[in-house]
Amino acid sequence: MKKLIFIFFLLPLLTIGQSVKGTFSPAEEFSYAFLYKASPQGADYVNRGELDKDGNFEIKLDSTVTPGIYKIVYAVPPEENNFDFIYDGKETVAFNFSYEKGVEFTESEENKLWNSYLKSMDMVNQTISNYYSKETVDKEGFNSIFKVLKDTQLAYEESANGKLVSAFITANRPHVPLKYEDIGMYSKNLKKQYLSQIDFSNYLLQSSSFLVDRVTAYVFNIVENPSNLVYKQHVDDVAATINNNNLGIKTSLLEILWQRFVSIENHDLANYITEKYLLELANKTENKVLAETITSYKNTSVGTKAPNFDIPLKDKKTNLYGLEGAEHYLLIFWSSGCGHCLNELPKVKELIANKPNLKVVAYGLEDDAINWTKEIKNYPNFTHVIGLGKWDNAIVKTYGVAATPMYFLLSSSKIIMAKPYDYEDLKVVLKGL
Repeated sequence: MKKLIFIFFLLPLLTIGQSVKGTFSPAEEFSYAFLYKASPQGADYVNRGELDKDGNFEIKLDSTVTPGIYKIVYAVPPEENNFDFIYDGKETVAFNFSYEKGVEFTESEENKLWNSYLKSMDMVNQTISNYYSKETVDKEGFNSIFKVLKDTQLAYEESANGKLVSAFITANRPHVPLKYEDIGMYSKNLKKQYLSQIDFSNYLLQSSSFLVDRVTAYVFNIVENPSNLVYKQHVDDVAATINNNNLGIKTSLLEILWQRFVSIENHDLANYITEKYLLELANKTENKVLAETITSYKNTSVGTKAPNFDIPLKDKKTNLYGLEGAEHYLLIFWSSGCGHCLNELPKVKELIANKPNLKVVAYGLEDDAINWTKEIKNYPNFTHVIGLGKWDNAIVKTYGVAATPMYFLLSSSKIIMAKPYDYEDLKVVLKGL
């Protein structure tokens, strides 16, 4: 089946006659190229080009397409399968792309210069790595290698003068020792310079993937097998490096780090970012959605006590914390209008039938009580709570419920022990109880 090619670009001041064109191979795996203009806030659609049988496409550019950074997404998910390029408003941009070799620019001095620079620096860095791997003190060899590094950087900076690519080459400026440094000192100084050359206020850098790549590499790749203590120091370094005059990009980059720690289920670091930086930044930038998201995640992280809520029973009124008599509680957010919920709840009922020490608290997200009242009769042994207002319900927001059904396994003291993703995950979690 053919894959769609999504293209996001930053296009420069364009005169009629320029274009973006390329050849994708193998041709049969691609069909269209979609062109977007990138910005720090996202990407705006420009146009699309259909590939011919040989994998070629061309999108003509007019004067409405302005200079900047553009992004080509060549498969889905787009956030994982893309590359940036520069458009200066003067040159046609042409490239070849394949999965094996990546992207190779055949027209556009801006992009060819950047690719050439990266290849040259990779070669010098490999030489440096080989030098230190020998574990010898050859100061003459040391001076020679780092002279090449310095001269290479300066030569490319001169070649990039007056070009848009200059911002990237300057931001990538490496540490060049003034005198001999052993591997420990060199590594320390290399780390110190890794972020210091970046102008975080530069619009081109903000629009590209450069800042994200650089910051995530610093946090996750600078030290092999880092501890949480090291992670926290790296996050602090990133936050300290970005000037508070750039609150937008600071918020965006720290949110990306937060998302990364969430994805690897490192609750400690995700909540550290929230508490020390991100919640304050979200409030300062009036990003209410972000503030609610990170707060609900913090409130419902594994190991924290589940947020309390009222539970009206037949003979009395209590709350989640007041429930007694079970070793574990399964909190389910569901809705009588949710097909997945109506499919899974009977399975959950059967799954826990032989688990007397597990009680279910079913929290219904509803617009009204009509269908909910009918459905709960099928689950007489569940403790039922209705949350009117559905997605706008305060408890729903507190728990960060974005889809139903959503599961939380609680201890007798209402500590969150697990957050099963779906019914299959729930079966695995409950198997050990």
